[in-house]
Amino acid sequence: MLKNIPISAAIGLAFTATYFLAAIFAPVIAPYGMADIVGDVWEPSSAEHWLGTDQIGRDLLTRMIFGGQTTIFIATAATILSFVTGSVLGFLAAVLGGWIDQALSRFVDLMMAIPSLILALVILSSIEATVLTLIVLMGLLDSTRVYRLARAVAVDISVMDYVEAARLRGEKIAWIIFREILPNALSPLVAEMGLRFIFMVLFISTLSFLGIGVQPPLADWGGIVKENKEGINFGIGAALYPAIAIATLAISVNLIADWVLNRTTSLKGGRG
Repeated sequence: MLKNIPISAAIGLAFTATYFLAAIFAPVIAPYGMADIVGDVWEPSSAEHWLGTDQIGRDLLTRMIFGGQTTIFIATAATILSFVTGSVLGFLAAVLGGWIDQALSRFVDLMMAIPSLILALVILSSIEATVLTLIVLMGLLDSTRVYRLARAVAVDISVMDYVEAARLRGEKIAWIIFREILPNALSPLVAEMGLRFIFMVLFISTLSFLGIGVQPPLADWGGIVKENKEGINFGIGAALYPAIAIATLAISVNLIADWVLNRTTSLKGGRG
C-alpha cells in the first residue's frame, strides 16, 4: 500500500505520525512536568529549553507536547463519536425512508442552521467544560455534517441491485447497512473523516482560545496561544509555536485524506 505513495502523502504521514506518537508518549518524552515552573518569564530558546519558556516560566516544549496530547485526544474522540452517530443515523434514514427520514433530516437541517461555534458557546456558558463534555458536545454538533454525507451516499447505494437482492432475501436492516451499504460508502466517509478531524482540532483550539474550552491545569494548543498572545507585542514568538503545530497537523491530515480518496477512487475505477 505504501510502495507508490506520493511525496505529499508521505510528508503528511510523517508529520501526522510524529504528532500522534508525541501525544501517546507525552509523559515519557516531555523534559519537565506540565505545570513545572523551570525558568523566568518568556526565556529565549536554549539548551535547557528548546522552545523557551511561557508567560509564567514553564517549559514551552513540555507544554506543547502535553497540549498536543490533549488536543489530539479530544479531536480524535469527538471525530469518532460524530462519525458513529452521523453515519448510523444517515444510513438508517436512507434505508427506512418515510417519516423517519423526514424527521431526522428536518432536525439536522434545523441544527445546521445554527452556527456550531455560537451553539457551543451558549451551551458551554451553562455547563462545566470538562474533557468529556467537550468531546460529547463537539461530536454531536458535528454529527449533523456526517449525517448529510452518509445519507446522501446511502440513498444512491440503496437503489443498487445488490441491495435490492439483499432485501428480497429477507436480510435485516443491520445486515443491509453494515454488509451492503457501509463497505461501498467507505471511500467518501474516510476522506470526510480526515476533514472532520481537522475541523475538530480547529474547533477545540478556538474554544480554548476563547477561554471556554480545555481548562487549567490541562494544556492544549489553543490555550497555549491564548496564554502567550501578549508576548507578540514584545516580539516573543511563544504563541506562534502552537499555531504552527495546528496548521501543520491540519495540512498533514488533509494530504493523507486526499491520497486515501484518490487511491480508493482509482481502485474502484479499476474494478469497473
